[in-house]
Amino acid sequence: MSGKDWIRLASLSLLWGGSFFFVAVALRGLPTLSVVWARVGLGAGFLALALWISGTAFPRGARVWRALLGMGLLNNAVPFTLFVLAQGRISGGMASILNATTPLWGVVLAHLLTDEKITLPKLAGLACGFAGVVVMMGGAALGDVWASLACLGAAFSYGLAGVWGRRFRALDVAPLATAFGQVASATALLLPLWLVVDQPWHLALPPLEVIAAVLAIAAFSTALAYLIYFRLLASAGPSNLLLVTFLVPVSACLLGAVFLAEPIVARQLAGFGLIALGLVALDGRVLKWL
Repeated sequence: MSGKDWIRLASLSLLWGGSFFFVAVALRGLPTLSVVWARVGLGAGFLALALWISGTAFPRGARVWRALLGMGLLNNAVPFTLFVLAQGRISGGMASILNATTPLWGVVLAHLLTDEKITLPKLAGLACGFAGVVVMMGGAALGDVWASLACLGAAFSYGLAGVWGRRFRALDVAPLATAFGQVASATALLLPLWLVVDQPWHLALPPLEVIAAVLAIAAFSTALAYLIYFRLLASAGPSNLLLVTFLVPVSACLLGAVFLAEPIVARQLAGFGLIALGLVALDGRVLKWL
């Protein structure tokens, strides 16, 4: 990768790692679904503005929007909600480490749902990665276990989104339009649930720091992150994007420890080490170099 690609990679890891920090701050003044809906709703607005400025066409056609609805559900609505629910019980750092299991689920689901089958090295990587999950969850309180399972459910949903997203290869939709369409779809899907559960007209105006956190997670961790993601995908390729999976937990843990005094315990470090080792085995390049 070029120097610019490394800068984009580091920026993306900071933006996505920062999302766990911003969620922790936002939850101080808003309920779960309000945080999630504000993220996707405002994020869709920022991405629409980016589409308009760049002159990129908005998504069109029933077939395209059916695909975008699926992506909005699997890649935004479900995982965003589960992660915010989980962060009511566990730290953003731990949630981010469990998020790193996404490629593990992707391999399993690709094996089950596509013609991309698991090889022996990938099987070893899966075993190592899921052993890391067991280490992290071992000895946790029951509420923390449920929160951890919510994070794993979110990662599983991301894995499903990876399989679902393969259909976009034949749809000829610009990456930026895809990003807008899926976030806008998530906004529409979550709107009825948000109105019924949170009844936002009864909510008090949150503190300024909460408003700032919500704006940041929408503008930076959602809209800007997607812009960088697709630029990096075009210049560095999908295999190099796997590296961001290693870096997001580092950013999230450091931000949580420095600004929110979230503890980093040995169980988290050991679990992340095993998950990272599993991801290395899945990637395969390190093994080839050796």
